[in-house]
Amino acid sequence: MPEIILKNVKKVFGNQFVAVDNLNMVIEDRSFITLLGPSGCGKTTTLRMIAGLETPTEGQIFIDGVPVYDGEKGINLPPDKRDVGFLFQNYALWPHMTVYKNISFGLENLKWSKKEIDDRVNELLDMLKIRQFVDRYPSELSGGQQQRVAIARTLAPKPKVLFMDEPLSNLDAKLRGEMRTELKRLHVDTNSTFIYVTHDQLEAMTLSTRVCLMETGVLQQFAPPLEIYQKPENLFVADFMGNPTMNFLSARVMGKIKEGLMLDLHGKTVRFTGEEVSCAQGADVILGVRPEYIAITDKGRIQASVYTTLPTGMETTVRIMMSGELISAVVFGSVDYPVDQEIRIDFVGDNIVLFDKETTKRIGLGRLVVEG
Repeated sequence: MPEIILKNVKKVFGNQFVAVDNLNMVIEDRSFITLLGPSGCGKTTTLRMIAGLETPTEGQIFIDGVPVYDGEKGINLPPDKRDVGFLFQNYALWPHMTVYKNISFGLENLKWSKKEIDDRVNELLDMLKIRQFVDRYPSELSGGQQQRVAIARTLAPKPKVLFMDEPLSNLDAKLRGEMRTELKRLHVDTNSTFIYVTHDQLEAMTLSTRVCLMETGVLQQFAPPLEIYQKPENLFVADFMGNPTMNFLSARVMGKIKEGLMLDLHGKTVRFTGEEVSCAQGADVILGVRPEYIAITDKGRIQASVYTTLPTGMETTVRIMMSGELISAVVFGSVDYPVDQEIRIDFVGDNIVLFDKETTKRIGLGRLVVEG
C-alpha cells in the first residue's frame, strides 16, 4: 500500500485565484483521509491533483515513492499511470450494462483473463452484498444499491488508492448513515488508502483516521478527528467542527498565576489553568467551550436564563442567555425547561480552549473555574 506525499503544492486558476496554497501533507498507508471544508476551500481541487485529473501550478506529489507530479522536473503522470480509483458523486454507471458487466468492464479493457475477471467480480459481489442484483440494470436499483455497484467497479482493478468526491450527497439521511457504516467497514476489509472529499463534518468525524481541514486553499489542521474536535488549532477549526457549535466567550486577561491566567469574563473573575498558557496582562482572549462542558446545576456559580430548549430524544440542546450572550449547553436525555426560567450554570471538564483574539490561534487548553 502506498504513502502519498504532497510538498509545497499550489494551484492557481488564471492569474489570480489561488485554489490551493502551499499544501504540505503526508497520507499514510491504509489511512482514511477526509478533505473537509466549506465550498470553495480547495478540497476537490486537492483530490483531483493527487488523482491526476488536475495539474498543479507548482510543487511535488509522490505516490508509493514515485513522483507522479514535479513542477520543476516536468513530471506529470496521467491518472491511468497512478494506479488509483475514482468514485464520482453521480456514480457514472453504464445504463445499458448489468451489474456484472459494469464491474467487469474495466477489467476487460485491462486484458484480464475471463477466469480472473469472474473471480474478482464474484469476490466484490460478496464483499459489497450485491450478488442478488448481478443481472439487474442500474435503473432497477435503488440509490444505495447503485452506490455499492459503483464502489465495486472502482475497486475491481485493485487500485492502491480510492478517491471519493462527496459520494453520499445524493442519498437520503437514513441511507447516508448506513453507507457511512459500509464505507468504514469496506476500508478495513480492502486494506486500501481512502481519500474522501466532503463538506459534512459529521462524515469526517465518523469515517476518518485523519481529517485535512481547509479554508480558502490553506490547510488549517491535519489530525485525527477527535484531536481536531478537542484541540482545534484556531477559531475557524473550532467553529467548523462540532454540532452544536462551540461557544465563544470574550474575556480579558487580568494577570498570570502559577499554572495559568486570571480572566475577567462578563464581570466574573475566572481562573484558567492548563497546558501552554501564556498571554500578556490586559490582552483580549476568547474562551472556546463545547456545549457538553456547560453544566446546568443548582450549585452553578453563574446566573443565567433559558432562551429555548431543543430536545432530540437522546439529548437536549439548551440555548442559554448569559449576561446578554446566547450560548448552548447539551443535556443527556429528554429534558425541558420553561422559556426564561432562571438557572445556574458552571464550566466542567479539562478541554476548554483559550484563543488569542488577535491571531485567532489556540494558546491554551485546560480547566475554567469561576471564583467566588
